[in-house]
Amino acid sequence: MSGFVSFVSSGPGDPELLTVKAVKRLQAADVVLYDDLSSGPILDLARPGADLISVGKRAGRPSAKQDHVNRLLVDYAATGAQVVRLKSGDAGIFGRLEEETLTLDAEGIAYEVIPGVTSASAAAAAAGIPLTRRLTARRVQFLTGADVTGGLPEGLNWAALADPLATTVIYMGKRTFPALAAELMARGLPGDTPALLAHGVSTPEERLERFTLHSLAQHLTAAESTTPALILYGPLAPPKA
Repeated sequence: MSGFVSFVSSGPGDPELLTVKAVKRLQAADVVLYDDLSSGPILDLARPGADLISVGKRAGRPSAKQDHVNRLLVDYAATGAQVVRLKSGDAGIFGRLEEETLTLDAEGIAYEVIPGVTSASAAAAAAGIPLTRRLTARRVQFLTGADVTGGLPEGLNWAALADPLATTVIYMGKRTFPALAAELMARGLPGDTPALLAHGVSTPEERLERFTLHSLAQHLTAAESTTPALILYGPLAPPKA
């Protein structure tokens, strides 16, 4: 007998940003396979007695292999269990969702995807700024700042990334941002373009720091922080007076 898998988006970390449906699935799950950034107080919402299994991936740290995560989903579902695959942010944004759903499709296992608040939206909300602005930020683009090797991804659309009328959000990009910024400025994006560095969005460790494109590149060149952070740049609204 096959069980059922719910891909639950946990949002950026604050349990109060979970959807009602996400909470219901956690409370009904027999097994929760969770990412590192989905741990902490969110797991307190799981049903007492549920198996809680960490399968998170963090840069520079020992991590569960994707094939192993796929196998766990299939094996638990095959027992008839109600499985929650708890993913940070929104499951469909840089969350390797498709690799896992394709595995379930191949095994004939039913599943659902429950969307959530991505950290880009949460960071902008915490800073009190919109991701779009009338006339000056007509487009939003999301970018992963690192490929599987940890370096800048190849084949980037530099014209789009250097567009002064777009708000750009970079996930997993602290290490590569100095190189990215140098390329952007070489392609004409002004060095004084506003930038925001957002740590621990929606958690007690939240910290928002405002820079320019140039000054953030300098800051991250000198910094050695390993904490996850999000970077936004573009025609961002100025800080409140």
